[in-house]
Amino acid sequence: MFPADSYWYADVSSLPEHPQSGVWRSAIGAGAGLKADFGSGTWDGGPIGIPFTRVGAGQQRVPISFYYPDESDPGPYPIPPGAPREHGSDHHVIVVDDSDCTLYEVYDATPLPNGAWDAGSGAVWNLRSNALRRAGWTSADAAGLPILPGLVRYDEVVSGRINHAVRFTAPRTQRSYLWPARHFASSSPDPNRPPMGAWFRLRPDYDTSWMHPQARVIAEALKVHGMILADNGSSWFISGAPDQRWDNNGLRDLLSVSGSDLVAVDAERLRVEPDSGRRR
Repeated sequence: MFPADSYWYADVSSLPEHPQSGVWRSAIGAGAGLKADFGSGTWDGGPIGIPFTRVGAGQQRVPISFYYPDESDPGPYPIPPGAPREHGSDHHVIVVDDSDCTLYEVYDATPLPNGAWDAGSGAVWNLRSNALRRAGWTSADAAGLPILPGLVRYDEVVSGRINHAVRFTAPRTQRSYLWPARHFASSSPDPNRPPMGAWFRLRPDYDTSWMHPQARVIAEALKVHGMILADNGSSWFISGAPDQRWDNNGLRDLLSVSGSDLVAVDAERLRVEPDSGRRR
C-alpha cells in the first residue's frame, strides 16, 4: 500500500521532539493508557475494529451519494453486496480493488435496497501514488488521510513486525492540521490541543519484554514508526481490523503504556513537498 518512500513507512525514532509535545500529551491524557480499538468477537453487538474487503476486476460498481459532496471523490464505487461495515457511529466501509491497486474508503455508509449507498464522505486512493488529498479536504477520515494503511492487522502482527505508522484518536483537537494531514475537525484555536496529523512515538526505553506477543509487536512498532492523529475519539485509541484470532486479554497489555510514555515528534522534517506524501 503506497510507495516505499511514503510517510506511512517512515522511521521516526530519531526525529526531534515537537515543541508542543508536552501540552498535546496532556490534552489527550498523560495518565490515560493506549487502547486497542479492535479485537476478536463482538462488542455491543458488532465486530471490534474497522473491517475492509478486497475485490477484483470484475466487481460491479454501484452508485453512491454523499452529504459532503464538495470534498468527496464521486462514484460509482466497487462495493460488493454485503460489504463489511464498521460497527458503531462512523460506519466506515473500505474496499481494495486488487486489480488496479485502488483503495476506496467511505464514511457513514448506509446501504440502500437498490444496491446503491448513501454516505457522509468518500475518498479514492491510488495505492501506487504519494499524492495527498487537496489541502483542506476531508477523506473518509477527519484528518483527510487514508484509513487502511494505518490499521493494525493480525497478519502483520503474527509475522512479528508492523512496518508502518498506526492511526489513533484523541478527544479534543484544534482547528489546524500538520503534514501529512489535510483537514481539521474542530472549531477550537487552542494551541494546547493537538492538531490533526500530530505524530507520536513510544519512548525507546519502554520495556515490552513482559507483554503478550501481540501487544509487544504493536508497542515496538510505535517506537519506530509511531502513530498519527487521524480523528476525534477516545484518548489514545489505536485502530485495527477485526479478526477472530486476536487475543483480547493480550491486547489489554497496551493499557500499561500511558500518555506520559509517548512523545510528539517534529514530522515536518520528513516532508519533501507540501502536496506529496513522499518523505525523506
